[in-house]
Amino acid sequence: MIKDLEYGHCKQHSQSWRCATPALRFPQVRDFFTSIGHMTDLIHTEKDLVVSLKDYIKAEESKLEQIKKWAEKLDQLTDTATKDPEGFLGHPVNAFKLMKRLNTEWGELENLVLKDMSDGFISNMTIQRQFFPNDEDQTGAAKALLRLQDTYNLDTDTLSRGNLPGVKHKSFLTAEDCFELGKIAYTEADYYHTELWMEQALKQLDEGEVSSADKVYILDYLSYAVYQQGDLAKAMALTKRLLELDPEHQRANGNMKYFEYIMAKEKEANKSSTDSEDQVEKETEVKKKDYLPERRKYEMLCRGEGLKMTPRRQKRLFCRYYDGNRNPRYILGPVKQEDEWDKPRIVRFLDIISDEEIETVKELAKPRLRRATISNPITGALETAHYRISKSAWLSGYESPVVSRINTRIQDLTGLDVSTAEELQVANYGVGGQYEPHFDFGRKDEPDAFKELGTGNRIATWLFYMSDVSAGGATVFPEVGASVWPRKGTAVFWYNLFPSGEGDYSTRHAACPVLVGNKWVSNKWLHERGQEFRRPCTLSELE
Repeated sequence: MIKDLEYGHCKQHSQSWRCATPALRFPQVRDFFTSIGHMTDLIHTEKDLVVSLKDYIKAEESKLEQIKKWAEKLDQLTDTATKDPEGFLGHPVNAFKLMKRLNTEWGELENLVLKDMSDGFISNMTIQRQFFPNDEDQTGAAKALLRLQDTYNLDTDTLSRGNLPGVKHKSFLTAEDCFELGKIAYTEADYYHTELWMEQALKQLDEGEVSSADKVYILDYLSYAVYQQGDLAKAMALTKRLLELDPEHQRANGNMKYFEYIMAKEKEANKSSTDSEDQVEKETEVKKKDYLPERRKYEMLCRGEGLKMTPRRQKRLFCRYYDGNRNPRYILGPVKQEDEWDKPRIVRFLDIISDEEIETVKELAKPRLRRATISNPITGALETAHYRISKSAWLSGYESPVVSRINTRIQDLTGLDVSTAEELQVANYGVGGQYEPHFDFGRKDEPDAFKELGTGNRIATWLFYMSDVSAGGATVFPEVGASVWPRKGTAVFWYNLFPSGEGDYSTRHAACPVLVGNKWVSNKWLHERGQEFRRPCTLSELE
């Protein structure tokens, strides 16, 4: 694990950090792939390395022609990336390839350069490598691509060629990249995705792409992945193709003999084929039932499909000017409010946070972003989870007049006391960033969920959208079929508890994976204490 480092000889200038050493541009962090905001720093770091590399090439040009060509390719890429880092990394393929370059390819280049020493480049490279992504980052970015593929029903060819909606910087995956994705899926025993990406790598090589990827290695992985999924005939065909390329391949020859043996046994057992087919159908049906219905609804809503509100209910939704129930601050200048959903009631406030306020909040949060955690329902300990891919930071009202003003605005417009609320949480989602279905409030089987705070349960949620998202990234409510899409400068609000204090289970929600773009949000969780006279309790349990 990479250890956290101090800022070193850094001084703060206009809310940004400047350091004596380029490598200390930002503090050492883990899990780069979980925050696009932190990954933008890597774009500048990579640009610094390219500049250093070009200086080295000028000194050793006659000996290092191969490295010069490599650097020129990277120079063009980083020039594009540094002009719009967040937009560039908003394309998940670019984000994955950045992880791959910095974790794998720059290391290979370092070994090549070491053959002919140059103190300037080598020392810079050695310092910078301390701050590069690691294997976990590259694997995390790869898994994000696979998650996006499943959630948004993308075929491998579409994803490989970068044909995604709303992209600013189109990018494509090489056969070698596809092979790498297949290998990562293979290490996770995910043979379904292994097959998809090995086939894509093979297809691109068959189409004439020049690559270092070897068809023999691809066919070796592919045939085994196909066999693991029960398609013996296809596995044999792929193994035969492998042996045509490498007749002496030891594992392939052994596999072929085994496949032929299994095939012969199946022919002998043909008499009970009907029973076997019935059993397979039963097993398939069980698998279908085991696939969580909520996940199907969640993914459909993320794609903009699924349940739709009836026209009759739709007519009950309105937009209005809202003065916070005659709050003095908003009587003369009411805010725009529109209904997003009726049950649970979800309202959106428009133009509720300015671009300047958003940038201030992001500037304050970015140095503090850390991998978002969840509370273990058994131990109560905070831990990271694969179903929450983002980084977050907490901001207090006393440290910035902007944050204080935002807190006051939330109190005025909700009518709830924010003195017992949690601090403003700022979140930035990474490659394929998501948060799968969850509740914001503590359930009855979690009586100690917010015991340390001493402010009761989370009565309501206020969520600011601080960026537009080109594709994906919706907030969805699988229980009721609601999809709320990010719109910069707006905020949505809903109650998690009924007036009786009982939890509203229809507020179970999720943050869909970000397909293209960069998602920044901030939220305020308001608690029960202090609301006794602002939202009085009722006697009816579910009122």
